[in-house]
Amino acid sequence: MLIKKPTDIRPSEITPENLYLRRREFIKSAGSLLLTAGAAPSILLGRQEEEFKALKIAKQGEYTVNESVTPFSYASTTINYYEFSMRKREAKERASSMKTRPWTIEVEGDVKTPKTLDIDDLLRRFPLEERIYRHRCVEAWSMVIPWVGFPLREFINLCEPTSEAKFVQFFTLLDRKVMPGTRIDVLRWPYREALRLDEALHPLSLMSVGMYGRILPNQNGAPIRLVIPWKYGFKSIKSIVRARFSRKIPPTSWNQANAREYGFYGNVNPKVNHPRWSQAEERRLGEGGRRKTLLFNGYADQMEDLYAGLDLRRNY
Repeated sequence: MLIKKPTDIRPSEITPENLYLRRREFIKSAGSLLLTAGAAPSILLGRQEEEFKALKIAKQGEYTVNESVTPFSYASTTINYYEFSMRKREAKERASSMKTRPWTIEVEGDVKTPKTLDIDDLLRRFPLEERIYRHRCVEAWSMVIPWVGFPLREFINLCEPTSEAKFVQFFTLLDRKVMPGTRIDVLRWPYREALRLDEALHPLSLMSVGMYGRILPNQNGAPIRLVIPWKYGFKSIKSIVRARFSRKIPPTSWNQANAREYGFYGNVNPKVNHPRWSQAEERRLGEGGRRKTLLFNGYADQMEDLYAGLDLRRNY
């Protein structure tokens, strides 16, 4: 059996059904916005992958997998970024209008002192490393991507959460002028995700500013995003502009939209099926056939202590 190309994957396979049925409303709204607003060039560099600026990588990161890397053509076009489009390839085209400088991250909540962090200051502070991670989406397809960034725990420590903080919530940029999807209520905007603080501090958690040795393309979450490789892709939030620390579990976008299909944890688990399909197998993009899904996406050895005693079926 040959693997389907992204353009051959049925929309009902890659988009939650209740959202897929509203695609006509979304496309109409997006088209109107583009006609009135136009498409400004990215403040970074060009749209083509060869034009994206190379990053200075200080070292090879921990837990890098020894597997064939997914071609960039898949990783840069098989995108879920509903702020721009519910069609993966359209997200790439429309995201080119998003400006990624200047860019800051607001830090608030249970922290010693609220602050504003500038991305360029972060890049000067933290040496960049490359980590080749498995990436698994809840729609049952997967990739292997070389990410470039710095440990999320370094960012967390810089934020100085108080001893009462147990969770950290992140927010994506909300810019209705360049993000057509935010003009309708596909989700509750801005997009938000969250982790337990011990998950955020885990050595595998990465704050990414690049991929394939170069800066992040806009559609992949430029200029800064999370990469949490043992969780489904919706947990790795893109284009972060705010971090909020809290004592209680905070709301997350997909869990709010459909808690039956999207749990708070979002851990990859082949024994916990999606209500509409099995999670026991996956399709690695760029390869033929199917492969078995691995618990925690193959990082189970690193997760033993983190989830000791937790019912993984109830806390999915």
